[in-house]
Amino acid sequence: MAGRLRLLNYIPKCFNTFSNQSSLVKHRQKLCFHTSVFLNVKGQPINMPSLSPTMTEGTIVKWLKKEGDTVAPGDVLCEIQTDKAVMSFETEEEGILAKILLPENSKDIKVGTLIALMVNEGEDWQSVESESEGPSSTAAGSASAPSPEASSGGVSGQSINMPSLSPTMTEGTIVKWVKKEGDPVAPGDVLCEIQTDKAVMSFETEEEGILAKILVPENTKDVKVGTLIAIMVAEGEDWQNVSVSGGASAPAAAPVAAQGTPPSGGSVPGLEVNMPSLSPTMTEGLIVNWLKKEGDTIAPGDVLCEIQTDKAVMSFETEEEGILAKILQPANQNVQVGALIALIVPEGADWKDVMIPGIPAPAPVAAAPSPAAPTTFTAPATSAPPAAPEPVKHEPHEYGPAAHRLLNLYQIDAKQVPTTGRGGKLLKSDVLKYVEDNKLQPKPPKPVPLPVARAKAEPKEAAKPSPAFASKPRSGYTDIEVSSMRRTIAKRLTESKTQIPHAYSIIDSEVDQILSIRKELKASGISVSVNDFVIKAVALALKQYPVANCLYVKDEIVSAPGIDISVAVATENGLITPIVKSADTKSITEISAEVRELAGKARKGKLQLHEFQGGSFTISNLGMFGISEFSAIINPPQCGILAVGGGRSLINLDGKPFTKMASQLSYDARAISEPDAAMFLEIVQLYLENPRLLLGDSEELRFSSQV
Repeated sequence: MAGRLRLLNYIPKCFNTFSNQSSLVKHRQKLCFHTSVFLNVKGQPINMPSLSPTMTEGTIVKWLKKEGDTVAPGDVLCEIQTDKAVMSFETEEEGILAKILLPENSKDIKVGTLIALMVNEGEDWQSVESESEGPSSTAAGSASAPSPEASSGGVSGQSINMPSLSPTMTEGTIVKWVKKEGDPVAPGDVLCEIQTDKAVMSFETEEEGILAKILVPENTKDVKVGTLIAIMVAEGEDWQNVSVSGGASAPAAAPVAAQGTPPSGGSVPGLEVNMPSLSPTMTEGLIVNWLKKEGDTIAPGDVLCEIQTDKAVMSFETEEEGILAKILQPANQNVQVGALIALIVPEGADWKDVMIPGIPAPAPVAAAPSPAAPTTFTAPATSAPPAAPEPVKHEPHEYGPAAHRLLNLYQIDAKQVPTTGRGGKLLKSDVLKYVEDNKLQPKPPKPVPLPVARAKAEPKEAAKPSPAFASKPRSGYTDIEVSSMRRTIAKRLTESKTQIPHAYSIIDSEVDQILSIRKELKASGISVSVNDFVIKAVALALKQYPVANCLYVKDEIVSAPGIDISVAVATENGLITPIVKSADTKSITEISAEVRELAGKARKGKLQLHEFQGGSFTISNLGMFGISEFSAIINPPQCGILAVGGGRSLINLDGKPFTKMASQLSYDARAISEPDAAMFLEIVQLYLENPRLLLGDSEELRFSSQV
């Protein structure tokens, strides 16, 4: 404080040397402004981190660093109670912890909330201020107003748009900018942390250069995917003179993001082919294979490509004729329904000169409010320490996630990299220097071998751990992409379990007669399964007791017009339920043949829409997998699903063996009452224990002749 008074006392003495009074006032204003900037240090914000994928808020249990303490990368700032456990918050920055804004035991702090401030080493940490604490309204206003040169610079920048970090993400919130304006950026660096519809995720760039302009500040909510959020320039260019359309005073740069793409290519207009909706619940599809090539002639009914929907692989037949001029979406790529995938031109036209339509400009987005004053925190340049004479042994816990990711990317042994961090800690900069010195290139990930069936003759060798696994202290994980079909199954089952009041009833049936009849039919050349008998029994029970054969649509109970049984079939992409239509009118042999045909098409992904869309009741049978009983989830809008287990051999009171099979009914309590469920199961039990009632005329005749 005494230093400030001496400095302020010195200022009037300097003014006495000026003869012009108006010049004196101008210089006084300028000098006072620079003095206020000098005396107040801008702090770097530290926000509440997301320490688990489901964390939205946390409690600061204890601060392990105090105000004025020196902080290095890897140091633990505080301990935070998340929704999982108490976890340590490690910083990746270095400097001085200048201000703790939220004390210990502060509860329910939202992720992204400002909790502390840091400054560079050598700065006056006691005079730190946050962005919202400007020294004066005049100074803040002057500092926040961008100069004309900054808004109309001459350097053309590269756009950085809001990414889509999850399949269902349409907008996000920028929680924290990890990079600042003027920072160099390399491929793999984290630019910012973004709150998606799933969790707080890191946005890693694949470009290199300098982050020239941040257009969307921290804590800007509901930023649409594809919106311009920042601008990069190449190394060596004047990043402070980057050009921003519409002026730098509009941080959101909505006019830039809203500009459409002009048409490109030739001059022949083409007929647009968009991604179709091949099922009612389809929102996106994966183009598995293009069956037509550019330049091929197309007629109505020809199959252009095969598309993996949320149900199965289906053929996309065109209703147009002409020439396939341009394929805009290659195979093995997820495409939203309605997106442009190809162009067709009339026969005789020059298909090679087709014009590719431009992307229309979207609706303008409201500009985000500009920050009070941009923070310009520049880390002091530090010279790299001399390389260690010998490699240092590192344990997995001795480096952070950024260094670990680089080690995996370049497949480097951590023991080969010299360290510069406190206590021998391996830093990201150490790995980058090692990569640059050795001129390394990223290597493709090591392939993960498929599981191989182990031979029975070599049980001892199969039990031995592989040398590669034993030598690694931490093997890591392998990300397996979830197909659109599995995502849809998960979504629908979650909706069913949370929105439908499930009720359950179970009944046991003696199936010895079914097993005996099945054996006799097989001897006469008729191959049927126990599940075929179950399908027929359920169909006749629904016909006899139609209360259970209903749908729940728009808060109303609707009686199903027919008895169409959905049969659960397991495929590589998940469960699918092909339909045996009018099962009550078909014989067991007809049901068996139809189920085999539908199951084969389902596993090959060749089911048509009408073969799996609809149904009034579902049967899921896991008896062939050794499951005795289980509970199934209702497939809406149906109101019931029967989970069938395997046969269990028991001994009755007379000492004779018999076989029982459990059938558990999951039903919608809004449409089916408990007495209705009990009555339906009794009828199913009656048919299963008296299977001769299920046989058709030809089957009965064949069976009677065998007996």
